[in-house]
Amino acid sequence: MIFLSTKENSDKKTVFLLDGHSLTHRAFYALPLLTNDDGEYTNAVFGFLRMLFSLTDEWNPDRMIITFDKKAPTFRHEEYEDYKANRKKMPGELVPQIPLLQQTIEKLKIPILAKEGYEADDLLGTLSKKAAEEDYKVYIVTGDRDALQLVSENVNI
Repeated sequence: MIFLSTKENSDKKTVFLLDGHSLTHRAFYALPLLTNDDGEYTNAVFGFLRMLFSLTDEWNPDRMIITFDKKAPTFRHEEYEDYKANRKKMPGELVPQIPLLQQTIEKLKIPILAKEGYEADDLLGTLSKKAAEEDYKVYIVTGDRDALQLVSENVNI
């Protein structure tokens, strides 16, 4: 079974795996609050898309997948009740931007992966291993330093 479809007549195929959750937070805090004509907050969407278009313009990857967290608790929450208990809640201005961003990504025809019980970075780890096994050159784009443990000959952060 082929994990990712291949590109004909190319050397090493490239796949970019984006930590949607991490990059959305980064974009939200990097820009001042922006709104559209309807008063909806859009700074995280705008910032994320700027990063996305910059990546595609500069690197032109063969494939791209964006992972997101789901609201449901993960297996870590079930094993350890206080997992992320001290983490600040997501700002109210950011919450409605997540579905707006995901809708925009879907319109760009970029696959989104989110799975209940797992965080976006868990999915990145699995995808990176599978893609590397299929001889892709993998680039993980995240602000999460935990991803550094995934670095290998074919996996870059």
